[in-house]
Amino acid sequence: MTIRVLVVDDYEPWRRFIRLTLLAYEKLQITGEASDGLEAVWKAQQLQPDLILLDIGLPGQNGIEAARKIRQVSPTSKILFVTENRSWDIAEETLRAGGSGYVVKSAAATELMNAIWAVLQGKQFLSSRVAGDRLANDRADKVSPRPQRHEAAFYSDDQQLLDGLTRFIGAALKAGNAAIVVATESHRERLVPRLGEYGVDIVGAIEQGRFVALDAADAISTFMGNELPDPARFLRVAGNLITTAAKSTAGEPSHRVALCGECEPPLWTLGKGEAAIHLEQLWNVIAARYDVDILCAYSLRSHTLMDSPLFQRICAEHSVVYTG
Repeated sequence: MTIRVLVVDDYEPWRRFIRLTLLAYEKLQITGEASDGLEAVWKAQQLQPDLILLDIGLPGQNGIEAARKIRQVSPTSKILFVTENRSWDIAEETLRAGGSGYVVKSAAATELMNAIWAVLQGKQFLSSRVAGDRLANDRADKVSPRPQRHEAAFYSDDQQLLDGLTRFIGAALKAGNAAIVVATESHRERLVPRLGEYGVDIVGAIEQGRFVALDAADAISTFMGNELPDPARFLRVAGNLITTAAKSTAGEPSHRVALCGECEPPLWTLGKGEAAIHLEQLWNVIAARYDVDILCAYSLRSHTLMDSPLFQRICAEHSVVYTG
């Protein structure tokens, strides 16, 4: 099925870059281009595109105002903002205006296609250039409150992966929440000192039982059946971990448990893509049952996920998708 795309940007070389990028994907067809906000609204109404790639700094009418009007004249169109503005406040405003995603242009080479597939799946996408603030606190929940927070982050290297985990776990521990990390030995060893540098009393958190670090391979072995995760075993193991960690927060009702893990990438490395999907679905069950925030970390360095047919299925199992 062809996905019709409207490209809106006042810089013609950028529109050419978008055209060349999308040419590699037969499903994506550019049906129109616009160079200002007023023209964008008119073409959206005439073409009714499936996806609109929209800049913010447009002549005539800025992209945020154009998005509000596009929502009225073409309500089924997905809007993905592509801009060089890195302000979280601006990103938040674009989401309120009806945008489904936000990509910083300087990161488009690695993020644009991930963002397009995520948005077309009905997911929210935030560029890694502004997502750090989202990982560190819950301000984005003011935009789209969700009872479940099950997020995926795709990192291009170990440095970015560890930075993301540090922000996610560090923010949870600083808030008095409990945190469970399921990671490789190398990442666990490097994460602990980083949390200390982040301002976390990591020794105290460990002594209180608020910080638990588990080996990814060992964790997988506790709930895997033949080729797929055993649902009953997984829910029992995860449930016990969460319940125990929650008790360490002195029973404060406002406190939650943060979980981040690399369970799925090792499965992917072993060629067990379906097992990875099933595991993500089980995490959705956990997110519905417990007061938890879940971040699933994927390494883009070791796999070409975005080129895989399973990439969209993975994105579909998450409430928000990040890449970096």
